[in-house]
Amino acid sequence: MRITVFGAAGNVGSRVVTEALTRGHEVTAVVRDPARFAELHPDATHRAGDAGVPQRVAELSAGQDLVVNATRPAPGREAEHAAISRALLAGLARVDGVRLLIVGGAGSLTVPGKPGVLAIDDPDYVPTAWRHIAQASNDQFDAVRTADTEVDWTYLSPPALLEPGVRTGTYRLGADELIVDAEGSSAISMEDLAVALMDEAERPKHHRTRFTAGY
Repeated sequence: MRITVFGAAGNVGSRVVTEALTRGHEVTAVVRDPARFAELHPDATHRAGDAGVPQRVAELSAGQDLVVNATRPAPGREAEHAAISRALLAGLARVDGVRLLIVGGAGSLTVPGKPGVLAIDDPDYVPTAWRHIAQASNDQFDAVRTADTEVDWTYLSPPALLEPGVRTGTYRLGADELIVDAEGSSAISMEDLAVALMDEAERPKHHRTRFTAGY
C-alpha cells in the first residue's frame, strides 16, 4: 500500500509511519517545515506540505492508496484542526480512489453509564486543561461527519488517555462510546493506536464513520 502521512513528525504520526513501514508499506512522510526532515523515519520518503492547502494535499496524494491525517494544532491555533480536515477532504476530492484516515480526539465520545454525557463534559476523562484541544477535536469531527463529500473517510477517536508506551498489538474496538477498563481507565499507547489504525487500513471495517480503540 502507498501511504501519505501528514503530521509525520508528531507523536502519533511518527508511530503510524513506523508501523506502516514495518508492515512493508511505502510511506511518504509529510511535515510543514523541511527543517524537520531529520526527525522523520529514514526509510520513508520525505516531503514538505501543508495539509491545510487542498492543492498541495492533492499533489501529495496522487497515486497513493491512503492518506493519514495525524496533524495536531499548536496551542493557540486550535481552529486549524477543523479547517485542515476540510482542506484534506477538498484535496482528496481532486484525486481518485484515495482513502482518508483521520486521527481525531476523544471529546465527542459518550461516557459509558452516563447517557448523553460526552467525554469533553466529564472531568474524569477530560480535565479542564485539555478542554481547548478537546473542543477543537469535536469541531474537527463535526466538520468531517457533516461534509458533503464522496471521499472515503474514517475517523479514529482515541480513548481519553493517549500516551507513548509499548506496542502490545492488542486493543478493543468501539464506535461512539469511550472504551474503559474494569477500573474505569480509558487509555491506549500511541504505539497500539498506530496498530489499530493500520489494521483498519489493511482490513477496512469502517467507512464514512467513526470508530475508537482502547484497552
